[in-house]
Amino acid sequence: MESKKLQRIGGICAIFEGVIYIVAFIMYGGILVYPNTDANAIEKLNFLSGNYLILSLLNLMSYILFGILLTILVLAVHQRLKKYMPNFSKLTFVFGVIWVGFVIASGMITNIGLNSVIEIGKESPENAMQIWSSINIVAEGLGGGNEIVGGIWVLFLSSIAWKKQLFSKSLTFLGLLVGIAGVLTVYPLDIFTEIFGISQIIWFLWIGIFMIRTSRIES
Repeated sequence: MESKKLQRIGGICAIFEGVIYIVAFIMYGGILVYPNTDANAIEKLNFLSGNYLILSLLNLMSYILFGILLTILVLAVHQRLKKYMPNFSKLTFVFGVIWVGFVIASGMITNIGLNSVIEIGKESPENAMQIWSSINIVAEGLGGGNEIVGGIWVLFLSSIAWKKQLFSKSLTFLGLLVGIAGVLTVYPLDIFTEIFGISQIIWFLWIGIFMIRTSRIES
């Protein structure tokens, strides 16, 4: 693919990823009404089955589609950076690809698990919710609540951009902040995940606009 075209497409993908984050925040945090923490297994299962279509589509968008778009962005960023620090750029690219795999796997596990849990719940709601809890732990560990790999990717590419002055200072500083927040999600504190998510919305939109505007790469 022509370099300039790849940069434009990568920028568009970045903007869409920012939009996906916004939609996910609104849906998960503001529209879906979750059961109370003291709800029993039947009430929790009824929530899952009653919102099955919405939850499935949200997972498809927030993880699988996001991962596909991220693949293109990771490639476009690597194409832009590889001339300046080839080996470091390759390492950065590897972490980007690993993040893509984790994100897509997390979405697939959640969607397949959701369907299975609803089926099992017809016979045993308690067992179904125990299984759902295990599925959530695996999915969160891969890409839902732990953003270490994604944080390393953003941190590394922003470090290259800082050293070689490839992005604006403000965009580079934001990327470093996003990366550090992502790495800090290794600690089980919601604040780091929230900082990473909110700051990355801005970062995705900003770098997307930047890539579309420049649409050039030194060969």
